[in-house]
Amino acid sequence: MELQIRNLSKTYSNGVHALNDVTLTIPRGMFGLLGPNGAGKSTLMRTIATLQQPDSGTIQLTGPEGTAIDVLRDKQRVREMLGYLPQEFGVYPNVSAERLLAHFAVLKGVANRKARKEVVSALLHQTNLYDVRRKKLGGYSGGMRQRFGVAVALLSNPKLIIVDEPTAGLDPAERVRFLNLLSAIGEDAVVILSTHIVEDVSELCSRMAIINKGRILLEGEPLSTIDLLRGRVWKRVIDRVELEGIERDYRVISTKLLAGRTLVHVCDDSAPGSDWHEVEPDLEDVYFNTMAAA
Repeated sequence: MELQIRNLSKTYSNGVHALNDVTLTIPRGMFGLLGPNGAGKSTLMRTIATLQQPDSGTIQLTGPEGTAIDVLRDKQRVREMLGYLPQEFGVYPNVSAERLLAHFAVLKGVANRKARKEVVSALLHQTNLYDVRRKKLGGYSGGMRQRFGVAVALLSNPKLIIVDEPTAGLDPAERVRFLNLLSAIGEDAVVILSTHIVEDVSELCSRMAIINKGRILLEGEPLSTIDLLRGRVWKRVIDRVELEGIERDYRVISTKLLAGRTLVHVCDDSAPGSDWHEVEPDLEDVYFNTMAAA
């Protein structure tokens, strides 16, 4: 399976250019779409999920046998193989997970009662919700609701799975459970993870892209993009008053407070001075450097 996006553009009626000539190739496995809020991630996800139409461009989903589906024209066929977990989704708080998942299974065409029971049970086990299957969804934690959303998205064994900002607001333990679940389901499908959390992409994805203001700024393998920064990232702890001068002379890619002072990272081909120290770069440095260079 492979998703091919070519020259996709979308401008809303208020003049916002949500997508600007976006071109991506997304292979089977986990693909991270990384960018700040308002970068165009959700617009792209909704377009791939057939929920809105772009102004121009094409999207094709190529199967293992070379068969191609026009995502923008053959929406029903795409929806039959799509699992979609939006950033926000509603649940019926007074209904149990088991009962609501069975209802969604009926809507997905699992009409046989025995088969439906087996599918629901398997998905609840897969998402680690079986022991709380009869608990009302209103009593679920944020992470449990997200895992229930994955269970719904996995009905009918989808080959294209889209998850939009799935770990925002989760506590660390729930985030780890959720990422482990995504990793497991990413082996047999195209899974697109849209997020502004760099660690999610770093831990999960074999390929990624950075998007901002509707444009793709960088695409590649996370480890390869990190290699390109080796020997070019430098750090120093400074007083806040020094920052303005450093920002004027160098490309500052990140700053953070450290014991009342400021830890600054800059990108340059050589050390700015003897009191600067080389940094072993990570994906966060890649992200902030890409954003600063745009």
